Formats: sequence, structure tokens, C-alpha cells
Amino acid sequence: METFIHQLVAGLATGGIYAAVALALVMIYQATRHVNFAQGEMAMFSTYIAWSLIHAGLPYWLAFVATVAFAFVLGVAVERLVLRRLGNAPVLTMVVVFVGLLVIFNSVAGWLYTFTIKSFPSPFPSTPPFGQTFVSWHQLGTIAVTLAVLAALFAFFRFTSLGLAMRAAAQNPVSSRLVGIRVGWMLALGWGLGSAIGAIAGMMVAPVVYLDPNMMSGVLLYALAAALLGGIDSPLGAVLGGFLVGVLENLAGTYLVGTELKLSVALALIVGVLVVRPSGLFGKPQVTKV
Repeated sequence: METFIHQLVAGLATGGIYAAVALALVMIYQATRHVNFAQGEMAMFSTYIAWSLIHAGLPYWLAFVATVAFAFVLGVAVERLVLRRLGNAPVLTMVVVFVGLLVIFNSVAGWLYTFTIKSFPSPFPSTPPFGQTFVSWHQLGTIAVTLAVLAALFAFFRFTSLGLAMRAAAQNPVSSRLVGIRVGWMLALGWGLGSAIGAIAGMMVAPVVYLDPNMMSGVLLYALAAALLGGIDSPLGAVLGGFLVGVLENLAGTYLVGTELKLSVALALIVGVLVVRPSGLFGKPQVTKV
């Protein structure tokens, strides 16, 4: 029972990271109807910026805020300078562009910081909370940060005029233009928010997996499984899917397939969801008239 509780809590903590990256994927998908395969590498690159700021002497939380701001600007810049010029390019063209961005960010990070593994500090205490060993402060903090990001996004999109304009631009660009909404900039802001959320996930996972240019490759796969499981067009579904994938991964790795085959759990989830329910658990089926 002790092992089960430990794996359950650890799964919720890692699921919080998957949920954050899945949320970033969903936000960009809602804005562009494309999956950003470079999401993990953009998060990794932003995490290196945080590492540089911390080693330059900035307090952790100040570096955290500065990195989130940097990631937001990075996401907007990618949309404005690269994706905007593609217009209505074929899906295969967009996939190639995203893979190209993935390789570029990975290579630039390795060129600037080398491929040597680096340690990344955690903002939470290292001592066990409440005198027990089932969960660490970092695991609890990761869950809390994920839920806080979800709550902030819900309030932003529900109660602010900018958030409502972004929702309208994503759902019906033509009608949004007719009422004066600058759809192009709304999509760019969506990219910025997605990049910022990815950076938060990167800074939460770096103390666990350590910092190197390839640290987000597995995380992106689990996040994609979470987004598809919850619904690629449902932010709440992506978050719930992230927690579910994290728990299933840990329990399956402990009791079923072993640590060597844990990654296959994410792949099995992706294939299973696409076969049985392509819209996900909370997604809405897309109906097209022909």
C-alpha cells in the first residue's frame, strides 16, 4: 500500500507537468488547428534562459517571471515571423516547419549551453513535508503551480475582454474580423501564452530530469497523449488527461510493464484514443457538411 500511495502521488506530480505542456498544445491547436511539435524544445530553450538568469544571481522567482515573459515574446515572434507567412499552407508543410523548429531550438541550445547535463534548482524545500516520505514539496508544488495556471487561464478567457476576443478569433475568425477583432494578433497572443505555459512546465520538470537539450522529448510525447486523451480542443480535458497519463504511467511502470517500457504506455494511449474516440474524452466531434 505504501508503494501504491507513493506512485499515485508521484504520478499526479508528473501528470501536472504533462498537463501544463498538453494545455500549451491545446491552446496553439485552438488558435491554428495545428499541433506544435516544437513545443517541448521551446520550453527547454526557455528553461535554459531561466538557468542563465539564476546563475547570474537573480532570485529564483524573479528569474521565473522573467523567463515566462521571455517565452511569451518568443512564442509571439515565432508566430509573427514564421507561421504568419505560411498562410493556408498544406498540413504537411506545417508539420515540416514544426519539425524544423524543433531541430533548430535543440541545436541552438546545444551550441550555446553544450549537451552536458546540468542541475536545475527547485524553488521548494527539499525536506519531506509533514514528516512523511510519500510526497516531496516539489511534487506538491508542481501540482499547485499547474492548478494555479489553469485557474488563471480560466479567469482570463472567461472574464476579460482580451480573453473573449482570443476565444472568438479561434472559433470563428471570419465573424471576428467583421466585428473589428484583429484575428492575426489574437492568434499571436495565443502562441505567446502557449509558449509561456510550456516554459513553466520546463522549469517544473528540470529539477527532476535535469537540464539538457533533450530533456523535453519524452515529456512532449506524454503531453501529446494527454491532450488526445482529454480532447485536443478542450483545455480542461488536456489538464485532466495530463494527470491521468501521469498516474497511469507510474502505476503501469511499477506493476505491469516495468520502467523500461513506460514510454509505451503513452504510445498505447495515443493509438487507443485515435482508434476508439478520436475527439478524446472531453473533446467535441467535428462535423463537416459536404
